[in-house]
Amino acid sequence: MRVWVMVGVVAGLTAVPIARAGAATVDARSCESLAAVKLDGMTVTLAQRVAAGAEPKYSKLPAFCRVAATLRPTGDSEIGIEVWMPEGAAWNGKYEGTGNGGWGGAIEPGELAEAVMRGYAAASTDTGHKGGSASFALVHPEKLVDFGYRSVHGMTVAAKALIAAYYGDGPKLAYFTGCSSGGRQALMEAQRFPDDYDGIVAGAATNNWTRMMVERIWVGQATLSDKASYIPPAKYPMIHRAALNACDAIDGVKDGVIGEPMKCRFDPGVLECKAADGPDCLTKPQVAAARRIYTPATNPRTGERIFPPMERGSELVWGRLAGGPGPINLADDYFKFVVFEDPNWDFKTLNFDGDVAKAMKRDGGILSATDPNLQPFFARGGKLIQYHGWTDQQSMPENSIEYYESVAAVVGAAMTDASYRLFMAPGMNHCSGGDGPNKFDMLGALEMWRENGKAPDAVLASHATDGKVDRTRPLCPYPEVAKYKGTGSTDEAANFSCVRP
Repeated sequence: MRVWVMVGVVAGLTAVPIARAGAATVDARSCESLAAVKLDGMTVTLAQRVAAGAEPKYSKLPAFCRVAATLRPTGDSEIGIEVWMPEGAAWNGKYEGTGNGGWGGAIEPGELAEAVMRGYAAASTDTGHKGGSASFALVHPEKLVDFGYRSVHGMTVAAKALIAAYYGDGPKLAYFTGCSSGGRQALMEAQRFPDDYDGIVAGAATNNWTRMMVERIWVGQATLSDKASYIPPAKYPMIHRAALNACDAIDGVKDGVIGEPMKCRFDPGVLECKAADGPDCLTKPQVAAARRIYTPATNPRTGERIFPPMERGSELVWGRLAGGPGPINLADDYFKFVVFEDPNWDFKTLNFDGDVAKAMKRDGGILSATDPNLQPFFARGGKLIQYHGWTDQQSMPENSIEYYESVAAVVGAAMTDASYRLFMAPGMNHCSGGDGPNKFDMLGALEMWRENGKAPDAVLASHATDGKVDRTRPLCPYPEVAKYKGTGSTDEAANFSCVRP
């Protein structure tokens, strides 16, 4: 069987036409022959069959075709991609685009392997540079665009062409999954390229990129600008216990997790030392720092809320932003290499008025994916599932609620309900981990919705200790929350129902 692949369009980043007549032919069943696939701006660098179990790290994988390629949509672009395609009947007929974390900079083989295990042909990109620093963006504006949105779209275009060449036909459905920066990529795809995917899973999305980076510096300044304000990580459990004592039972169940943190009014001032500093209290400057962590980043001149705060209940993971010795590199890099273009920039100097305006102008929509008009994506049948952990230590959870509500305000309640679900996970950290249930199958829920018309009324989540599941709980579609029915174990999902608060 042979398929015609029309030479197309990575440079222009438009859809790749796949047809039965065109410029070049390849053998649809030979992996090695994919080296001959031609696409404007794409060079295939590897086309190799990988035998079942041949990858030591992924010994359970079926045989698959591994293709690596470089995309050059501009003269200063060098976007690496890989496409893994399960052999023969192991393919489920679908394609999954996978996301990156942080500043990207590497192909994600673990994500590819997981997708192939589910039967998907899958793709990953290095986002147009190597390494996890933002230094690539210094005096390279096209590379920043590649990272912002062009790499994922180009990857998608190229992957669909390679899939059609290998199997003799394109995928019947395309899904994208990503968390953190991958969640940002997911929402960017829905907003900019609504035809790329039929369904999208966006986890802990860093989509409000620039404002989120401001919040990260806000927290860093709270504890790291002055030695007196520094809160030793050894005190985090003490603050956490106090927050739980104040707010754990708000949702009707005392289970070591704050189920509805936006209702929590815990004030760390109750922990202020009566005399000298000690392990079970906070000094006055430390109280002020803790209060600031719980407070949204705010413009001191206008009072504008710049970005939501870390939530009560997140104290055990404050170290990522507040533990030092400096601010989180992801944010420090952003201001050094993208906004101020000064590798010697000092985070302590960031002001939350003019500097924020400068950063937003520099972003210009290249990095932030906040457009609420998802009507084009929804109108073609696209389904979007978003999720976020309430104890997220990197991307503040209320950001996802704010985005969801902005979409509903623009496209209307009916279209939102038909196409979009947001699941908030109590006690879950950034993308995974935490004291609450944090393992779930959002892609499975998306498949059921897009392919069978069954919208997810709840998603089962589990928590495990030492590999053994010790709690299950339903994650409920926002604004619903899980409420205990009053009987049975509070560690079993069956004893909860999703209700509006």
